[in-house]
Amino acid sequence: MGFLMRNIRLLAWTLQEVGRDVLSMCKKRHQHDSVELTLSRRCVGKGQRASASLGSKKTESFDEMSKNTDSEKQAPNSLSIVLLIFLYLLQGIPLGLVMGSLPYLLQPHISFTSLGFFSLTSYPYSLKLLWSPIVDAVYNEKWGRRKSWIVPVQTSIGLCLLWISYNIQKWLEEATTLFKEMTVAFFILVFLCATQDIVVDGWALTLLSEKNLAYASTAQSIGLNTGYFMSFTVFLAFNSSEFVNKYFRSVKKDIGLITLSGYMWFWGWVFLISTVFIAFFQNETKGKRPSGGIKNVYLIICNIMKLRHARLFIFVHLIAKIGFTASDATLNLKLLEKGLKKEDLSVAILINFPFEFIFGYYAVRWSSVSQPLLPWIYAHIGRLISAFIGIFIVYMFPSDGKIDSGYFYIIILQNIFSGFMNTIQFISISAFHTRIADPVIGGTYMTLLNTVSNLGGTWPRYFILEGMDFFTKSYCSRNTANLCKTHDDISACKKLDGHCIKNIDGYYVVNIFSVFIGTLLFFLFIKPSIEKLQRLPLKAWKVGMLNKLYI
Repeated sequence: MGFLMRNIRLLAWTLQEVGRDVLSMCKKRHQHDSVELTLSRRCVGKGQRASASLGSKKTESFDEMSKNTDSEKQAPNSLSIVLLIFLYLLQGIPLGLVMGSLPYLLQPHISFTSLGFFSLTSYPYSLKLLWSPIVDAVYNEKWGRRKSWIVPVQTSIGLCLLWISYNIQKWLEEATTLFKEMTVAFFILVFLCATQDIVVDGWALTLLSEKNLAYASTAQSIGLNTGYFMSFTVFLAFNSSEFVNKYFRSVKKDIGLITLSGYMWFWGWVFLISTVFIAFFQNETKGKRPSGGIKNVYLIICNIMKLRHARLFIFVHLIAKIGFTASDATLNLKLLEKGLKKEDLSVAILINFPFEFIFGYYAVRWSSVSQPLLPWIYAHIGRLISAFIGIFIVYMFPSDGKIDSGYFYIIILQNIFSGFMNTIQFISISAFHTRIADPVIGGTYMTLLNTVSNLGGTWPRYFILEGMDFFTKSYCSRNTANLCKTHDDISACKKLDGHCIKNIDGYYVVNIFSVFIGTLLFFLFIKPSIEKLQRLPLKAWKVGMLNKLYI
């Protein structure tokens, strides 16, 4: 219990100190806040979570907001900041469940192939560019540009959470047969959250005056991180009966303090109640209607794609993460399959969380160099090394399932190191995006680059998880029809006094192949291409033929 509380205190102290430093930095460097805005998107998640639309809204806000000098001199509107934090927190709640907790809850019941299919639920967050222009351009003037979307979208999210809460227990218990139905439901939920993200990003930059725009990044970082953290780390811990029995209960029980259905039911009602408040009590400042319409936005994208080096950069984005995406997607799941307890995994994630803030803050400074992609190159090598270490960690997992403190510390250090390298890469590439984006069409330019960057870490996951099952050759010694692909299969084999015989473990095949191919691609193609692109003059990235848009 003392060990856990020390880490909770460390987390609280870190949030306080880093938040103070970020706020100070935002005040001093408002004119350079686009890097901080991009940084805050990293802190949401691993997953690669999700920065496609933010850059576009930045350009929009400077065109939309009234340049009233009196309002610029005012202190930041604290109520607006509280509202933004709350809206971002709401957004992080479903995302933390879908991209964080649910794969771990499903892992004992379904195969890696089915988990690969479930990973498709995260795709809408990597493809927001496809419909973000529609969200920006189509609205009801009476309701307002942002309220026209946020009211129906958040209402839909609330109703979706309530509906899922009444079905989720059945889906988990019968996951083998109902996982496709569950995947469709959560795909719709993530699509709605991605749409809400587009709306809130835009609204965040109109609620604040231009002078106080940097506070939007602070609100975004606090809200999204808190919501994601609550639904992933906190929920996963308190949903685990083992964790609760170990640290909080004197009398053991078979269930945790929080159930998934109850958690989703609660937040469903929070979404609905907060939406009623927004609809009737929150005013929206009118801005200029976007010029050019939806067609011009897609025309911009086509013209960017005509640049040869832009196409090369996009291709690099799409293949750059092949070397370590397998490790990111499968390491913790494989450790759980091997016998790592969920409460131990929860503690490891809890310890890693404050370091994400620390590394994110200082990575900004390291990336503010004349060659912003140099840290990206070094961190890429670090992530390949981390992926290889992950293979070694799985291989060395004790056969009896009992881990000592030394092995557990290795797991923690590998997670921290991988997160550090990931953060450096993200901040470095974001700084480069900011540098090369044509200021005339900077919003759309940034959105396109961020979208393909996110997609590069999303698309391989499905094939990786599919490949793990495809290459695994195992069976139960008592029943050869039992292929021992899930925790339930393994338990069924043990009930027959048998054991699982694994001739080939697909985890090693997929991860070794991933690291090998990723290393070859990096040294033979990615690194030379990045160095070449970094040497190009800024004018080489300009499209230079389109009117400025309010998007």
